[in-house]
Amino acid sequence: MKEKLIQASSEPLIDYFNKIIPLNREERQLVTELFRSRLYRKKQYVLQEGDVCSQFNFIVRGCLRMYKIDEKGDTHIIQFAAENWWINDIGSFHKRKPSELCIDAIEDTMVLQISYEDLITLYTSAPKFDRIFRVLLENSFVTLQKRLLQNISSTAEERYLSFVEVHPHLSNRLPQTQIASFLGITPEFLSRLKSKLVKTKS
Repeated sequence: MKEKLIQASSEPLIDYFNKIIPLNREERQLVTELFRSRLYRKKQYVLQEGDVCSQFNFIVRGCLRMYKIDEKGDTHIIQFAAENWWINDIGSFHKRKPSELCIDAIEDTMVLQISYEDLITLYTSAPKFDRIFRVLLENSFVTLQKRLLQNISSTAEERYLSFVEVHPHLSNRLPQTQIASFLGITPEFLSRLKSKLVKTKS
């Protein structure tokens, strides 16, 4: 199933960029011209393992997940991305190599995308975007580093409480099986953990 082309305002993305470095009129026009909107239906792939990641994705509404399926067929979710978040396989996108990851839609999701070629055009046309995307990549690295540290030094309960604190808008929006996959625990263990926390509060 091919993704559906739609018309969507670039204003949410321009607002996002303005919070990092304010854009002038010409730079806002570049965003409008080079980013294209797409609608992905629930369960539709944005990226499949083996394909080169060709788009940088900004979520306007909805939710995507990035994950790896191992040799046993188990799914390991690396990232969720909802409104005003970014998601892509950075290594595949910048190295132009086949991805080992998949990205699909958990909900009907509208994104604003820019291709690798258009991103280079954006950098050369307005150097400010080179700095903006450097900030995005730095933030992505910091988030990844925090998650790695948490996975090797925190208990499952601590990881779950951190997830709820960092993603309060997602904890009641996502299936428990997917939250469990993200936390690296089984859905049954997550269910017992949540019951324990409820009893502790009461």
